[in-house]
Amino acid sequence: MNNTPIISPNDSSEAETSWMRLKEFWSYFYENKGAVAGLCVVVFVILLAFFADVVAPHSPIEQYRDYFLKPPAWQEGGSWRFILGTDAVGRDMLSRLIHGTRYSLFIGCIVVSISLVSGISLGLIAGFFRGWVDTLIMRIMDVILSYPSLLLALVLVAILGPSLTNAMIAIAIVLQPHYVRLTRAQVIAESSRDYVTSSRVAGAGTLRLMFITLLPNCMAPLIVQATLSFSTAILDAAALGFLGMGAQPPTPEWGTLLAEAREFISSAWWVVTFPGLAILITVLSFNLMGDGMRDALDPKLKRS
Repeated sequence: MNNTPIISPNDSSEAETSWMRLKEFWSYFYENKGAVAGLCVVVFVILLAFFADVVAPHSPIEQYRDYFLKPPAWQEGGSWRFILGTDAVGRDMLSRLIHGTRYSLFIGCIVVSISLVSGISLGLIAGFFRGWVDTLIMRIMDVILSYPSLLLALVLVAILGPSLTNAMIAIAIVLQPHYVRLTRAQVIAESSRDYVTSSRVAGAGTLRLMFITLLPNCMAPLIVQATLSFSTAILDAAALGFLGMGAQPPTPEWGTLLAEAREFISSAWWVVTFPGLAILITVLSFNLMGDGMRDALDPKLKRS
């Protein structure tokens, strides 16, 4: 008996179409050299976070009592044992920065996941059902957007209590309206198209229309928004950590590192400069990558 799986022509055609779309996307993305550079840095940060235990020369919380505020190795008084110097209690700055990548990426993933899932769900409901449901959801989103994002996150964390978990919840709530508005606009635009009408006539149910028919055709701008929101989440978490409302010491989160170093700005520049540069480079890289994805996915920006 022949057990060889049969590949239908439709499956082969769909696979070929998907491959061509991916190839086209990469060709447009590759033209943006800033986006490619951002992607390379993002990949490097991900690998650094994944192999932090192997790459970091010291434990991020181990204190070396004889090396308080040791300058970087290339500066007078520095030691190659601590390449980027030490902080006020003798902890290795390089190791804390490397382990801090884990927290930053973890924050970005959790915040974007929560805000993306909840935002898409509310946006689908608002755009599909319209009427009073749409009005209610969008007015709540307008209220959230009427407050400065960092101030609202700060208020929410103050209510929930200072911690990394509460900071992530607060940032997710602040970012959620952007996904709701974007999803709603896409759903309204797509609902009038022929393929949606055909699905309705064929007897597709409400959930199938929302999540199988409409949602896949609304994902391109949402993916771009998620990439850009990733950098916003890292930046807001660092700001909350700097204000003492996010991750708490001795957690090696970049914003917390800046908060611990405030009083040493004039006497030990390295304890402030390196965490600040880590935040700057990571956020800039995600923004550049997001811009490149937007240009590659937006047909209006593609050259004929």
